[in-house]
Amino acid sequence: MLPWRRLLRPLAVLSLAAALVVPTGAAHAASAPSSGWNNWSCKPSAAHPRPVVLVHGTLGNSVDNWLGFAPYLVHRGYCVYSLDYGQLPGVPLFHGLGPIDESAGQLGVFVDKVLASTGAARTDIVGHSQGGMMPNYYLKFLGGAPKVNALIGFAPDNHGTTLSGLTQLLPYFPGAEDLISASTPGLADQIAGSAFVTKLNAGGDTVPGVKYTVIATRYDEVVTPYRSAFLSGSNVHNVVLQDLCALDLSEHVTIALTDRIAWHEALNALDPAHAERTTCASVFS
Repeated sequence: MLPWRRLLRPLAVLSLAAALVVPTGAAHAASAPSSGWNNWSCKPSAAHPRPVVLVHGTLGNSVDNWLGFAPYLVHRGYCVYSLDYGQLPGVPLFHGLGPIDESAGQLGVFVDKVLASTGAARTDIVGHSQGGMMPNYYLKFLGGAPKVNALIGFAPDNHGTTLSGLTQLLPYFPGAEDLISASTPGLADQIAGSAFVTKLNAGGDTVPGVKYTVIATRYDEVVTPYRSAFLSGSNVHNVVLQDLCALDLSEHVTIALTDRIAWHEALNALDPAHAERTTCASVFS
């Protein structure tokens, strides 16, 4: 193999990782909150009877991905929990890189822990990016559906992604796809047309008994095309953020990290009986 090809193989992996990265904040997983969210003494109220499980995106973790949204929910009276999943040996903080089917198993264990702690019969799940897509594997293949009322995704890559065309360049770099699959299988699983994505969506996008909400953004540079986030089914609500507020410029990362308009729409999905129309003014709610 020519020397330049040997160099391009690891560069392909790094490029995919950089494209999917969720920037971390000042806190990190080692300092997970002991009060507020991840409060294992929390008991759901009559107003909010289901705990909420937050599922981070690729290269995120249980704290940094939710520094804004978790307190937003706690302030409104929800019991809120977040997990780390998809860890690779020797890679701290940046998770979601392991095989997604195994990550879904980790989610299942965590959901059982939350239900046992809170005494609730079912939970609601809110995920960002891979964290909005991976739970559907848990629902479809790991027996999670009876334990989950709703799955809400911020920019989930439900049908995989082309990463703005970057994945289509992989065949031009011999061995790059094999290297990505071996080194970071969680990245390879998210490529449009992968064996994982094909299995995930075979036989229909959803399962009966679970309510699905997908909140996408036209400015998504990671999940491309952005409509690949959408699910089909009678139990699905797909919405484009800019249809709620044309002035909203959030892209893939900020839709979950800082966007109170997206958060408000997620809140409506968590409590549809008290839903209020989401508009640009929802940023103040």
